[in-house]
Amino acid sequence: MVRVSLLDYGAGNIRSLRNALVRAGCDIEDVKTADDISQAHILIFPGVGSFGVCIDNLHKKGFFEPLKAYLKSGRAFYGICLGMQSLFEGSEETPGLAGLGIVPGIVGKFSDTSVSVPHMGWNSLRILKDAPMMKDIKPLEDRFYFVHSFRAIRTPENADWVLSVTDYGNDSNTFISSLQNGRVSASQFHPEKSGANGLKLIKSFLDQATLADVPACPPISCEGRTMLAKRIIACLDVRENDSGDLVVTKGDQYDVREKEEGGEVRNLGKPVELARRYSDDGADEVTFLNITSFRGDVVDAPMLRVLELTSEHVFVPLCIGGGIRDYTDSKGVFHSALDVATSYFRSGADKVSIGSDAVYAAEKYRSTKVKDGSSCIEQISNVYGRQAVVISVDPKRVYVTSKDETSHTVLEVEDGKLCWWQCTVKGGREVRDLDAFELAQVASESVEPLVHRGVVVVCAVFIFTTTTTIVIIISSCSCSCSSCYYSYYYSS
Repeated sequence: MVRVSLLDYGAGNIRSLRNALVRAGCDIEDVKTADDISQAHILIFPGVGSFGVCIDNLHKKGFFEPLKAYLKSGRAFYGICLGMQSLFEGSEETPGLAGLGIVPGIVGKFSDTSVSVPHMGWNSLRILKDAPMMKDIKPLEDRFYFVHSFRAIRTPENADWVLSVTDYGNDSNTFISSLQNGRVSASQFHPEKSGANGLKLIKSFLDQATLADVPACPPISCEGRTMLAKRIIACLDVRENDSGDLVVTKGDQYDVREKEEGGEVRNLGKPVELARRYSDDGADEVTFLNITSFRGDVVDAPMLRVLELTSEHVFVPLCIGGGIRDYTDSKGVFHSALDVATSYFRSGADKVSIGSDAVYAAEKYRSTKVKDGSSCIEQISNVYGRQAVVISVDPKRVYVTSKDETSHTVLEVEDGKLCWWQCTVKGGREVRDLDAFELAQVASESVEPLVHRGVVVVCAVFIFTTTTTIVIIISSCSCSCSSCYYSYYYSS
């Protein structure tokens, strides 16, 4: 069994990485002190969130200089995502703050404005070295999961570090997707969230790390370009049934019970088993939507256990939505939405989906035009990064006879009918004077640093906005239209 030291500075979900390492046959030792870094033989450093928070935490914990010394010692190291970016001299994300400075260069913004930022999803690699770590990976074919807003580019000064590059948009956007120099390796993608390919790469890294001699990695050529793939996301509505068990269900007009008198909650299977099945069938991501407020105290939440068990077997991104809000527990203790999100991240979630609070935040900004940082979207994003928050909306069709009948955005649907999509809150039980289009537009102004530019999807209607993308995951949509489950989403 290979012993690895895991450096967790306290941000984001590393449970999946732990599970992936256990799957690869590792004995994991957590880094708690600077001496733990000095005594490590194989060190893994995952990172999510912002460059500044990462480096600040390394300094606060007294890890910065010991980590820098470790990297220069010739021992095995693997940095993941922000763990790779921290190896550079600095980042435009936090100007003036020095990184570890092991790799020449400054991490910068994507320069091609025609593509969405962050770069999020499954992309492949142009492998530029014949390295043992990549021995089982097919260049330009095998895909890995990326989620990042900043990137490092290949230069003459750091070319000897570059193991692979990945394309996104035009040539100016091509970025370093993995590094290797001696025993120091790193990747911009998340192997622990990249399914079978990621597990293969982790195993190859561990094999490489235990070699007696430093592997030679001669340069190789790789012609062609990589391409971001379309994603298939399995969306599972989860709630308690009458026996108190969590089940996956699906409703009609929010009614999830069987039609006969006294009908029970429709049971389509157990959440963990279905998530595993969808992952095995090729789903690129799994989303759990908690459609009832069964959660009492956060620490006792059944969904936490669902996430923990799912992350033991499902190595693709996990998103959780529903109930992520401020609340007071049964003992009178206040918990912020950030506290709730933290519990979910620690249990295995990679993203949280904000529904009702996104509507409230949009309404507040619409009336005040002030960004005060108080919304749960802003609070969670500031700690865990923009990529960790998804805005979801549960829309209801409102039919009209003429576009002049309402100030809301009206579209023509089947049979020539006209309607607008009204935002709902509280699981669809309450409607608001806000349409889904306006939510996208207002959110682009009110939380612009926290949402993404590109395409908004509502009931299979593509809405192009100029500054933002809000990913809208539709579950038991109140319009009950078949188009609500478009071809890139699985639905139970």
